[in-house]
Amino acid sequence: MLSGAGMGNGRSRLGRIGEDLAVRELEQRGYAVMARRYRRRSGEIDIVATDGPTVVFVEVKARDGQAFGGGFEAVTALKRKRLVATARDFLARHRLHDRPCRFDVIAVDLADEAVKIELIRNAFDATG
Repeated sequence: MLSGAGMGNGRSRLGRIGEDLAVRELEQRGYAVMARRYRRRSGEIDIVATDGPTVVFVEVKARDGQAFGGGFEAVTALKRKRLVATARDFLARHRLHDRPCRFDVIAVDLADEAVKIELIRNAFDATG
């Protein structure tokens, strides 16, 4: 398991490792990463990528155990609302209004020796 000097530090490190593994997985699947940790007042998007002509907003949930549930369960209605608002900001700032987009979620399970990565394409839509 991953440990750090404090809860926040360990969680931050776990998140970075999860994002790095997620980026590698996405690139292996043919996605092109445009941005990482896109932050605005409305929230943060872990990864913005393209999958062909589609702009994909990816939420990464890394876990090193099931104590807080699986990665997908952590994408709450409030989190989805923030992701949608931040995605709209990204599309506006980069003049990508005319491009199709979707929201994917990647769960990275680091609990065992063998890392498990699961991708859910179109995990939710802009209506939440």
